[in-house]
Amino acid sequence: MKKVIFILSTLAVILFTQTTTAQKSKDIVDIAASVDDFSTLVTALKAADLVGALKGDGPFTVFAPVNSGFAKIDAKTLNALLEPANKEKLSAILTYHVVAGKLAAKDVAAALKSGNGKAELTTLNGGKLTAVSKDGGIYLMDANGNYSKISKTDVMASNGVIHIIEDVVMP
Repeated sequence: MKKVIFILSTLAVILFTQTTTAQKSKDIVDIAASVDDFSTLVTALKAADLVGALKGDGPFTVFAPVNSGFAKIDAKTLNALLEPANKEKLSAILTYHVVAGKLAAKDVAAALKSGNGKAELTTLNGGKLTAVSKDGGIYLMDANGNYSKISKTDVMASNGVIHIIEDVVMP
């Protein structure tokens, strides 16, 4: 019986390691493209011509909004942002979701602790996001005072980390 348990435990460790390694071997864009709930984000990245940048070495920390977050934006506004004429504006919004470096959840938690529940993050577009501990969770507050809950953390990629957020944050 001990031998069977040992074999099953070993198989579980091997499978877990392979899954984790497979995920870490994908870059941020590959991971986003493999998740149905990021289809709007991937469309926006393509429209803003940011795919190549986020496939780069990084490391990057991406606060990735899910489709339902994009759906909260007026459809006419979202469709206009996806037009080639608005590429620069869309790029500014998307790079507002990216921080240089790899900030795992433990790093954000440490910054929140040392900042009395707040931590300011400088985004790739030069704007500021504020991580805030409130209501038992961690939220991002954008430049307009709007909040987006971080619903899942530490999706590790070969060139950084993705934290999933519920809303699009605006510069």
